[in-house]
Amino acid sequence: MKRKRIALIAAGVIIVGVVTGYTLLDKSLGNNVEIESVIPNQATTADAGETTNNTGASAGVAVTAEQLNGDWTLAETSKVYWSVTTSKETVNFVDNKVQGTWKVNIEDSTSMAGEGTVDMSALDSGNSQRDEHVKGEDFLSVTEFPQSTFVVKSFSELPAEWTEGATVPVEMQGTLTVKGVEKDVTFQSQAVYSGGQLMLSGTTTVAFSDFGLSNPHTVVLDTENNLEVRLELVLTK
Repeated sequence: MKRKRIALIAAGVIIVGVVTGYTLLDKSLGNNVEIESVIPNQATTADAGETTNNTGASAGVAVTAEQLNGDWTLAETSKVYWSVTTSKETVNFVDNKVQGTWKVNIEDSTSMAGEGTVDMSALDSGNSQRDEHVKGEDFLSVTEFPQSTFVVKSFSELPAEWTEGATVPVEMQGTLTVKGVEKDVTFQSQAVYSGGQLMLSGTTTVAFSDFGLSNPHTVVLDTENNLEVRLELVLTK
């Protein structure tokens, strides 16, 4: 009877240990970052009407070329997200140290220009151990390559008439540089003018191998070869 009781206690300890270990592993591997769009629930230029956008500015008001054209600078609220999909879920990394400029000319898209720089040391997934590994020499080598950049080569033609708070589709083709390796990419984006600011939300898909990186799969989780890069930018004059 005593041996049976000891065996039951031991089995209970093992079960509790397994459950606790799985919970801790799940927490360490899981997603801790939610993507926040700078232009959520916006109306398009076709159906803006007289609705009110989330920034508090009244939609439906015409935006002049003078308001749009000129040199813009990325605000401190701008962010870049990197999303990796595993066999369990999508894990997001956010970087809020973004700097850059955007030159706008809605009459001549060929004269437009844009570029941005991301401080890779600020990359954050909400898990310091995971972040340290990703930034280390085995992966991004942030000490040697502290910045990633995106330089726009061309913008799609923009509409001549904009409406306050309404989204405008913008395609940006350019060069993304990560770990010193360049890759031509296209960001499918939406832009909004509201309250004196320009907001841009855009995504592109790249592969780890595009930048000489190996797939970061583990013995626990498989990882897709592609990852999403998402721009959530706020620009001010």
